[in-house]
Amino acid sequence: MSGYEKYKDEIIDIRRHLHQYPEPSFQEYETAHFIREKLAQLEHCEIIELTETGTVAVFNKGGKKRIGLRADIDALPVKEERTDIEFASKRDGLMHACGHDGHTAILLGAAMYFNDHIDELEHEIHCIFQHAEELIPGGARELVATGYFNDFDFIYGHHLWATLPLGQIDIKAGPASANSDIYSLTIQGKGGHASQPQLSVDPIVIGSQFINQIQSIVSRKTNPYDPVVVSNTVFHAGTKGAENVIPDKVTLGGSVRTTTEENRQHVKSEIEKVLKHLCEASDATYEIEYTIGYDAVYNDPKYVEWILGIAERDYPGQVVHEPPMMGGEDFSAFNKVAPCVYTFIGTGSVGFDYAHHHPKFGLNEDGFKMGFEMFVKVAREYE
Repeated sequence: MSGYEKYKDEIIDIRRHLHQYPEPSFQEYETAHFIREKLAQLEHCEIIELTETGTVAVFNKGGKKRIGLRADIDALPVKEERTDIEFASKRDGLMHACGHDGHTAILLGAAMYFNDHIDELEHEIHCIFQHAEELIPGGARELVATGYFNDFDFIYGHHLWATLPLGQIDIKAGPASANSDIYSLTIQGKGGHASQPQLSVDPIVIGSQFINQIQSIVSRKTNPYDPVVVSNTVFHAGTKGAENVIPDKVTLGGSVRTTTEENRQHVKSEIEKVLKHLCEASDATYEIEYTIGYDAVYNDPKYVEWILGIAERDYPGQVVHEPPMMGGEDFSAFNKVAPCVYTFIGTGSVGFDYAHHHPKFGLNEDGFKMGFEMFVKVAREYE
């Protein structure tokens, strides 16, 4: 027996409690207090409050190697639309729509296991309850900036993944997620009457051309074997009720996802080049703010081989190797200071097939067992 059954009911109770009381990034005060209260009940746990809401629980201080196990704790500004559960969010406009409530509960369960098996641990185990994964610049950067993790031997994390079938675990070397950058820009034209466009500089036309042209960055200016996604997601112009007015300006914004630093810089340069050319050709002006967000998570191949050995031994036929997840994940900050591996654990099944960040997102709690076991096995079997 893996030990999960002993902690299963409490892990599920914790997850359901957290689900009812979600808190957004950098504001997880009640969540952090709840986590620290749970940890304070464990006899062999040293609690370190690295930031206001970022917490580390240490077991077996002075052990051979320093191993980190990470879970994120924040929720999203999403209004929950599920009506089939008794533990739905009690906070209007806030929801655990990504599974971080499950991550936190599973790591708390693993902490209980480490406390109960303290004499069997060889290494110093650090359970990292990280705040603010969902909002750039991210809580991981804050934690890493403290210097606390500078001499760690290894850091492991995983994500419960609703688009992966229940019972599967996705493990891959190299990029596990994408560089996640955003841009916001304003094109300033010259407004006027819609019947006299020749007297105006129409920013809507320029903005439309911008959206069309940046699509060719992916299709014609990057290697098709290196994934790149450019999505313009914001276009604001004009006023309803003033359909006969060409507006002065438009506001656009979007997201850029890449898996290499070369493509990251290349796409940024191309977006700025397209914008500059279109505006200069039309006598318009522009302002652009380009935000470099989370780096791609990089799974160290040496440690992936070891993690694969564990998973293939204990979950034969359940290991898959999916392409990099093109979303952002601030676990990448830990890559700066230690070798890391980040995996994805499937919870997808009938009734639990809404994508992450959807207002009807849900977690199949049967997937918690694998998450618990992977935390425990990484901590116990590291050499």
